[in-house]
Amino acid sequence: MKHCDVLVIGGGIIGCSIAYYASKYGRDVTIIEKGEFVSGTSSRCDGNILAIDKDPGFDSQMSLVSQNLVEELSRNLEHSFEYRAPGSILVCESDEEMEAAQKWVDRQKAAGLPFRMLDRQDIRQESPFFADDLLGGLECATDSTVNPYLLAFALLEEAKKLGATALKHTEVKQMKKEKSGSFTIETTNGAFTADHVVNAAGVWAPQIGKMLNLSIPIKPRKGHIIVASRQQHVGSRKVMEFGYLISKFGGKRRIDPLTEKYGVALVFEPTESQNFLIGSSREFVGFNMKVNNDVIQCIANRAIRFYPRMADMMVIRSYAGLRPWTEDHLPIVSRVDKVPNYYIAAGHEGDGISLAAVTGKIIEELINEKETSIPVEPLSFNRFKERVLSR
Repeated sequence: MKHCDVLVIGGGIIGCSIAYYASKYGRDVTIIEKGEFVSGTSSRCDGNILAIDKDPGFDSQMSLVSQNLVEELSRNLEHSFEYRAPGSILVCESDEEMEAAQKWVDRQKAAGLPFRMLDRQDIRQESPFFADDLLGGLECATDSTVNPYLLAFALLEEAKKLGATALKHTEVKQMKKEKSGSFTIETTNGAFTADHVVNAAGVWAPQIGKMLNLSIPIKPRKGHIIVASRQQHVGSRKVMEFGYLISKFGGKRRIDPLTEKYGVALVFEPTESQNFLIGSSREFVGFNMKVNNDVIQCIANRAIRFYPRMADMMVIRSYAGLRPWTEDHLPIVSRVDKVPNYYIAAGHEGDGISLAAVTGKIIEELINEKETSIPVEPLSFNRFKERVLSR
């Protein structure tokens, strides 16, 4: 039976970040993954560290802390992960959206973030490919982009250099809390004992939680992405439609029924390899990750609405992944009061890449009983139990 101080369950970008920060600050870490490392949600997403799409206040402040940590990682980690910080923009297609965008910018600026409105002329300068009828939009200057695969592996390699053990094809089958306070974990790769356990299993976090009679309210929310090849320079930074915010937070948009059904909203992201990613969709279909061609068609049509000349560009491939969704769109990054030394770091939905660094840092601070980099009450596991009791 192998013993470790901290056992991290889940080898996506969140688990890799926790392994790095916990190892860096003096902990003996083992990270286990049921398949290959970085083969789940972290391998099926885009790579943005965004504040532009976060609710002004706590959410956007948390993103800003994460952006600063990622900038620090780009200087300190041995392996490069295609870090760039060109900012990002949201574009608007109606007067109503422009009004809503102005309110969004005012709230973000009040929360101390570098936001500004863009007019029709700014949009023209951003890309000659944009549709002529777009009215303007808004910009967040600090938003950055990374290759999520490379960032996760850069964190994992550094954790290993700091002494962490990383085991793939190690699936948790059973777990129990011993009277002594430690945990015993049965896996397909032998048994472990651990003083601290971190559940960073993403969409599978509820299954791991059940082993200790915990009900973790995370559901898989499916999203599709198209990879297209660039014939000409379309744009050099992340672009989303303002409707993406409405889609993300479940508001009403004036769109056709299929776009509504699949939660499709434009996301455009150029990559370092000069291709670009186009998204996105949001739907609850359980753990089904099969690509749905109707959704892909819908995403392509939405892209052409904003970039008409994209109709002639070549699609290389498409893929789908599962976002770990919570009801209030905030992750659970928390101790579990009724199970001492057990932590949850999951439920980031589409913000796992954005918030990986700050999540790793917070979990390290909780384990080491330090003051946390941001207030953790809004991320607490308890917030769900309290809501159920008050109904």
